[in-house]
Amino acid sequence: MHPFLAVSLAARTGIFAEGRFLGKVLDGWVGDAEEFVHLKLPHLVMVALIGFILSRLLRLITARMIHIAEQHGPAETRISQVKTLAGVIRTTGLAVIGGIVSLQFLAAVGVNLAPLLASAGVAGVAIGLAAQNIVRDVLNGMLILIEDQFNVGDSVRLAGLAGTVEAMTLRRTTVRDVDGTVYVIPNSQITTVANLSVGYSVATVNVSVDFSANPDEVIALLKRIAAEVRSSEEFSPLFVADPRVLGVDAVRGSELIFQVVFKTLPTKQYAPVREFRRRVRLALEEHGMLPGDPNRIFTSFIDSPAQSQGHADAEPASEPDPTMLRPDEGNPLKSEP
Repeated sequence: MHPFLAVSLAARTGIFAEGRFLGKVLDGWVGDAEEFVHLKLPHLVMVALIGFILSRLLRLITARMIHIAEQHGPAETRISQVKTLAGVIRTTGLAVIGGIVSLQFLAAVGVNLAPLLASAGVAGVAIGLAAQNIVRDVLNGMLILIEDQFNVGDSVRLAGLAGTVEAMTLRRTTVRDVDGTVYVIPNSQITTVANLSVGYSVATVNVSVDFSANPDEVIALLKRIAAEVRSSEEFSPLFVADPRVLGVDAVRGSELIFQVVFKTLPTKQYAPVREFRRRVRLALEEHGMLPGDPNRIFTSFIDSPAQSQGHADAEPASEPDPTMLRPDEGNPLKSEP
């Protein structure tokens, strides 16, 4: 006799005999087991199979994202950002799939889900109200990573702060300014991004020369100096275009303002500009040109020979008549009120 059949027959004797209380309980259990195997078990198997397929598909999609990022060969920081984003998507997706599958299993075994869902809803609302800033930080961080607004190492201006991005997460961005101060900025506060490390940088240099200088000679001199800086071995790799001398941009008092524009690689404009200013200083001294000074009085045009002769022929001014002076002017020892 089969062992299972023997156990079944033995269980139907004594207190488990048919018609007795425990026998009826056993019959109910057998009926419930038959219903579970006949109706609910295939449903649970199908739910588990669908959950497994969705999880595998989610893992495949996130792995494909990382593979595409690595294949296109961007910076290492961008690859790490894609990996971070893929990890968040995978973790969130698996949590959602696992939660749905778990609810299906609980419903299949007869657990009443209404109180559980109501409690979860109340808890979700409470957590959402308490952590709404964190939710905004995470959502904005995901958008920053997806849209590639900036990367680690970029020079940026965020939330009124300027510096270099040192670290990025879904919740915050760490920026260090030129003084070495580290700022931690929640991503929800980043509404406008000024990325100084994209494409190229443009620097405009204002050169001030005295009004007595010939503008054409100054322009030719500035073009020669800018071309020398552009073709130098040290600074040539930093340029993406030739410098441009725009000419006289403004006249202020006795000074002429000339503008020179440099177009370089991102954040690489500072060294060529410093070298250009140094060479301009030496060239102005070499050519006998004065730097511009808005407070200097330019007298070259009014000291012509005709005007000088007219001043010489003019009668010397007579001394003032003491009788015409006011009392305060006639008494130098009297203090002013």
